[in-house]
Amino acid sequence: MSGYLNEYTIVLWLHILSSTLLFGTGIGSAFYLLVSSLGRDPRVVAVVAGHVVTADWLFTATTIVFQPASGFYLLHLAGMPLQMRWITWSLVLYALATACWLPVIWLQMRMRDIARAAVRDDVPLPPAYWRCFRVWVALGFPALLAFLAIFYLMVAKPV
Repeated sequence: MSGYLNEYTIVLWLHILSSTLLFGTGIGSAFYLLVSSLGRDPRVVAVVAGHVVTADWLFTATTIVFQPASGFYLLHLAGMPLQMRWITWSLVLYALATACWLPVIWLQMRMRDIARAAVRDDVPLPPAYWRCFRVWVALGFPALLAFLAIFYLMVAKPV
């Protein structure tokens, strides 16, 4: 029995750590890219967007895969059925958040490249940047709300 508890505790800790990295990277990256974009300095945006893209590949991409894997393993260890409503809703919301993130990573790479070109050409951020920015912001809200709802479901586990 103690082996089960130790294994469960370790996997739970990794799951929580992973969710913290996923959510923290998302919030932090969004904040810095938003603030730098609103400052309208292509040099700042190019640097920040470059760091945001790197952070997304290092932290978000890895944790977005690890989260469901560790979650399913936790369910297995706890002997919980997958058909519980809070689990189903968590999975649906996670799929929504992931569906928002996939175009966001492409948009961030595009925004980075546009900003770098603006720096190279010594021009302001062009309309193409602001079109990407608006879509990026619009996709961020449902992803944020989905993750907040998932956190609630993971803690409350409503029946």
